[in-house]
Amino acid sequence: MAETWVRERALPQRAAHRSSQLCKITASHLAVSALRPLQVEIRHMLKADSFEVPVNSSFTEEKKQMNPLLTGGDMENKPEKDTDQNEEISYTNESPESVSLADASAEKATQGSDADLEVEDPEKAFAGITGAELYLEACRLLEVVPVSHFIQNLAKPYINLNHHGLGPKGVKAIAIALVSNTTVTHLELEDNCILAEGAICIVEMLRENSSLQELNISNNHLDTAGAEAIASLLLDNMSYLYALQLSGNNFGEETAPYFAEALMGNYQVKELDLSHNEFCEKGGQLLGQMLASNTTLEILDLSWNHLRRKGTVALGTGLRGNGALKILNLSWNGIGNEGALALGEALKVNNVLVHLDISNNQINNEGAKKLCRGLEVNGKLKILKMANNPLTVEGATALVMSVRKNPKSMMEEIDISNVLVNETFIKLLDFVCQTHPELDVIYGEVEGCIAKIPKQHPNPMKVIQNYLKEHNLRLWDFFRNIDKDGNMKIPVAAFRRAMMQQSSIPLDRVQIGELVHKLDRNRTGVVDYSHLKEQKAMEGKIEEEKKEEP
Repeated sequence: MAETWVRERALPQRAAHRSSQLCKITASHLAVSALRPLQVEIRHMLKADSFEVPVNSSFTEEKKQMNPLLTGGDMENKPEKDTDQNEEISYTNESPESVSLADASAEKATQGSDADLEVEDPEKAFAGITGAELYLEACRLLEVVPVSHFIQNLAKPYINLNHHGLGPKGVKAIAIALVSNTTVTHLELEDNCILAEGAICIVEMLRENSSLQELNISNNHLDTAGAEAIASLLLDNMSYLYALQLSGNNFGEETAPYFAEALMGNYQVKELDLSHNEFCEKGGQLLGQMLASNTTLEILDLSWNHLRRKGTVALGTGLRGNGALKILNLSWNGIGNEGALALGEALKVNNVLVHLDISNNQINNEGAKKLCRGLEVNGKLKILKMANNPLTVEGATALVMSVRKNPKSMMEEIDISNVLVNETFIKLLDFVCQTHPELDVIYGEVEGCIAKIPKQHPNPMKVIQNYLKEHNLRLWDFFRNIDKDGNMKIPVAAFRRAMMQQSSIPLDRVQIGELVHKLDRNRTGVVDYSHLKEQKAMEGKIEEEKKEEP
């Protein structure tokens, strides 16, 4: 009872204190780039509050009582005895101006506390204040509805807030809460209409935050101002981000210089998605110059832009001297045969790139042959995606022949899934796979027949099961024999190679392809047989029980 009385007496004083602080914060710290000062002010308020209530009362419970709407409460169903208390805490719905006039004396009483902020280390002075408390208070100040999913996951490494309609103010409240956060490493904010204003808040947060490593702010209408803010962050190497998704943000030619300059000296970001933007030929030329000097970027997605021929030629030139990029996506850019030629010339000297996607790029047989000049000598590329280009069996044959001519070829997958091939091509592919068993060529139908496993070929799983039965082996033992590393995960290329070399199990290329499809349905590139370990343990337990039976 005594604690309740103290609490009720403290609430009006707290209302005066917070309202006066609200006026000060609104006037001085709600500028876009003032996240750290704003967070310090909020922490100061929360710390001051903690001295006005009994020690064993919690901020969360008080929030539930002060604003039931945040927790799904219903004010109309409250008993009449709570009416007075509800009136006392109704300041949360009042305007800052009306409250501050009524509590001018309280504001004077708290003005002297500003000096403490300049002396104390904020991280030490407010160590007991949680990110959830900061976030709720920031939402109140910015007049936005808190997102419960964010509060519930603040202590976890991954938070997904895609498609939440946050807007600039909503994302600013989140940025305030994350300034000093040390647990969240991956944040998804796609499609929230945060605009350039929200992007600037995110940038300010990243300059302070030391834990966030992966960020997705795609499809947020960031435009030129947002691009400039992000590029300035990258240029200064002020964040710990290594993966950044910026797809679909209306970045045009005028933003290319910002990103090119920033990435030339950035040594943090390894994965960058700039797809579905509006980089044209000049943008491609600038990004090509960037590739020539960047030493960190490993994954770059420039699909669905307008790079065209000149832009791709510049990227190819930059790719020649690049020693870091492993995955490059240039699909849907209209690069044509000239772009294919430039990439082929780059592949002659580049010894790092392992995955190249040039699907949907108006490359015909002539362009494919120009690309093959690089494939015939390249010893690193593993995956080549060329689907939905106007190729015929002539271009398909040239691609397979480039692998045959290259004893150093590491090619594992060629995707030409729209190309109609013939029996001659199939025979060539079978022959090449004898020396390159890891190769998988994804093609369209075969002329004159449906591209399925011939009826005379038995199901590959049944072939393996029969083999195991004859040799008194389990499926676990079969996989363990193939798995050289012993980690219960076999790369698809290694699995193909091992199966082709299993002379005791007569499976052809098509059957092995079907087997891989069954064992790696999600196309992860890995055959995972770890689930068989539990099955093996269960079988062993059953055998032991049988032995113990009289």
